[in-house]
Amino acid sequence: MKRRKVLSYLRRRRLDTRLHFTLIDPDKAGPGEAAEIARIAREAGTDAILVGGSLGVYEPRLGEVVEAAKEASGLPVILFPGNLNGLTPRADAVLFMVLLNSEDPYYLSGVQVQAAPVVAAMGLEPIPTSYIIVGHGGAAGFVGKARPIPYEYPEIVAAHALAGAFTGASLVYLEAGSGAPRPVPPEAVAMSRRLLDKTGFDDVLIVVGGGVRDPSTARRLAEAGADALVTGTLAEEDPGKLASLIEAFKSG
Repeated sequence: MKRRKVLSYLRRRRLDTRLHFTLIDPDKAGPGEAAEIARIAREAGTDAILVGGSLGVYEPRLGEVVEAAKEASGLPVILFPGNLNGLTPRADAVLFMVLLNSEDPYYLSGVQVQAAPVVAAMGLEPIPTSYIIVGHGGAAGFVGKARPIPYEYPEIVAAHALAGAFTGASLVYLEAGSGAPRPVPPEAVAMSRRLLDKTGFDDVLIVVGGGVRDPSTARRLAEAGADALVTGTLAEEDPGKLASLIEAFKSG
């Protein structure tokens, strides 16, 4: 596979519209369920499928879920790994992440060193991603031993986003956690966007996930400057609501 093919696709799409990613957790959805979620998401306007989770991810189930989602949607499938067990050669790309506010060196450099040769051997396209846990943090924050940035400190979120860009991230992923009671504050997104643009990193995509359940919240995040929105829990529990949420985000 040509390197940076998926990232190039995302950047081209972003020239025309904001992006939406549908997240499927293999621990919660088998191949049949993943295919149905991916099909509905494609019809609703999602741009790519993310597959991954913090716990319960393993082969061959992971690969089967990836294949099912890819076949049903025709969209790029990008791995969202919580660890080495979140990798499979059946995907198109992987968010090659550094959990920037983890207190464990393993998530800052250790797992990346272990994963790099595996990603190369599998032929996956690595998408450099700075992963930043905000507020609630959910399972990702707990497992990753992150020190979540409090909701009320958007300037600290923005500083983390800028640090991610300075160290080569193509994506800055602001994560409130799966099922979070509150999403990432729009103020944190807006401050991050302004700081990235001001310093010449306007090509870095800001991705926001966690706790977004309604169109009005999605629209506020779009207006704040988010380039992409990730929906996971809603896609699993009520995928019929995806269309209105995606429309609100892309038109915001």
